[in-house]
Amino acid sequence: MKSMKQWMLATATAAALLATAIPMSASAQASDQFIAIPSYRVGPYGTNGQSYYGGYVDYLNYVNLKDGGINGVKISWEECETEYNNAKGVECYERMKNKNPVTKGTAINSMATGISYALIDKSAEDKVPLLMMGYGRTDAVDGSVFPYAFPLVTTYQMQVSAIVKFLANKNGGSLAGKKIVFLYHDSAYGKEPIVALQAESSIGKFKLVEIPVAHPGNEQGAQWLRIRQENPDYVIFWGWGVMNQTALKAAQKVGYARDKIIGSWWAGSEEDTIPAGDAAKGYMSATWNVAGKNVPLIADIEKVVYGAGKGNMQDKNKVGSILYNRGVSAAIATVEAVRTAQGKYGKKVMSGEEVRWGLENLNISNARLQQLGATGLLPEIKTSCDNHEGSGKVRIQQWDGMKWVLVSDWIEGNKNLIHPLFKASAAKYAKEKGITPACMK
Repeated sequence: MKSMKQWMLATATAAALLATAIPMSASAQASDQFIAIPSYRVGPYGTNGQSYYGGYVDYLNYVNLKDGGINGVKISWEECETEYNNAKGVECYERMKNKNPVTKGTAINSMATGISYALIDKSAEDKVPLLMMGYGRTDAVDGSVFPYAFPLVTTYQMQVSAIVKFLANKNGGSLAGKKIVFLYHDSAYGKEPIVALQAESSIGKFKLVEIPVAHPGNEQGAQWLRIRQENPDYVIFWGWGVMNQTALKAAQKVGYARDKIIGSWWAGSEEDTIPAGDAAKGYMSATWNVAGKNVPLIADIEKVVYGAGKGNMQDKNKVGSILYNRGVSAAIATVEAVRTAQGKYGKKVMSGEEVRWGLENLNISNARLQQLGATGLLPEIKTSCDNHEGSGKVRIQQWDGMKWVLVSDWIEGNKNLIHPLFKASAAKYAKEKGITPACMK
């Protein structure tokens, strides 16, 4: 493991190189399965984006190099820098959605809840599948209302429910009488789980204190003084980017134990913990993918892609990190959706409409994960019109000062509580938009 100083130096160097780099793409041909990637590798969240999109692009390259594409259909792609900005995200979408006239919008994955909110109507109108891998609108799980939106793997509301379940299990099965602070990024991302956490508080009889943090989150002094005053039993933390390491350092400064803080999966990467140094030790977070190169697929990507001199990461040492492996996981779902669609429509370039069908009929079983060399990398995903999420499970990991260590098996959130919440939200959305809910064929 690199030292904190080495890690930060490598990250700063990578950011500087990327800021002046030419657009990263694989040139599109009409015979290619083109994938538009509205990414962010610069700006306040650029460090995180570098690892995530590095993993995403490396897997696309891997499929081309290892298998000659998806059933013989080569993959091409192009990135467009959004800087995690909603307006720029929409601009990138409009510029790239019809880049390949044959493919016309395979799928689009912005890794930004705000951008996804801005695109959810546009993408449905344009028949471009909107991937929201571990982010986005929870109510888009209902495919009868959101046929082109896919919050795959696990939603924010199911995640926060799973975190509550984990904390309850640490306290003999109940959080009654406890106090929990919800410290969150004051954005669509941070606000998304609140309704679920309020419902959990009501049935679990614990006191909930909500404390927002303004973008980008590098000023948290007042929030942590209040947390010290509140003296909660736990802090559930919904941070992103620089906000995460800032929070861990602030918690140390006010004397709040890090092993009482449990973050979302976007607040649980090496980019968050290594820069925080000793302040991160003991901190926990949820995750829907594991870290490490001990996953055969990750080791093979390093061998095949980087062995060919085509790796996307400026800092190769980040291969196998949490966000890198998450990018690989997201790319697996993208490729498997195309492969699933090919099973119905033929081994050729798939349209956005055909990929939509593939996403709604995904079945990434443990057997399939084993075939891919990705056993344990992410949970099984099985989707349907009623369930565009496909899993709902997370694991909890803890930072031991050097690496992430898993401290739980897969945990599923409280479906009986969460699903009615998003169903009601989806029904309200359908009424406001004049949508008649129906499953597409």
